[in-house]
Amino acid sequence: MATVNPYLTFHGACEEAFKFYESAFGAKVPFWGRFGEMPPMEGMPPLADAYKNQIMHVSLQISKETTLMGSDSLPGMGEHKSGNDFSVSINTDSREEALNLFTKLSEGGKVTMELQDTFWGAYFGMWEDKFGVQWMVNYDDPEKVQAH
Repeated sequence: MATVNPYLTFHGACEEAFKFYESAFGAKVPFWGRFGEMPPMEGMPPLADAYKNQIMHVSLQISKETTLMGSDSLPGMGEHKSGNDFSVSINTDSREEALNLFTKLSEGGKVTMELQDTFWGAYFGMWEDKFGVQWMVNYDDPEKVQAH
């Protein structure tokens, strides 16, 4: 069964915010993924040095069922302002479940990242639904995530 987790988007303050959340929840972030670690993407200009240390992805498990996740926003990732600087993140138990939810929930909306295998070992996609809500779906393939 799918689980739903809040995903917060920041404008250069993600690391500071999640260090604060670590302290508040008494938990530790196991991995800080930075934009500078991403491989070059076809059709995208090189990443400016100013953004390389910003957070691409971070997660903080705050209970058995809930993980708070976040990232910084880069230019070209869409306009973010208070009120739309979060996404609903769905973690699924299978690729099929991820595809099914992606297909149904993105219908009539705008896909911002096609559902695809990623360099970090997940099957992942993002979209804004027809009501303006931002979503992410993620399936962590155990074979790929362990190898990463």
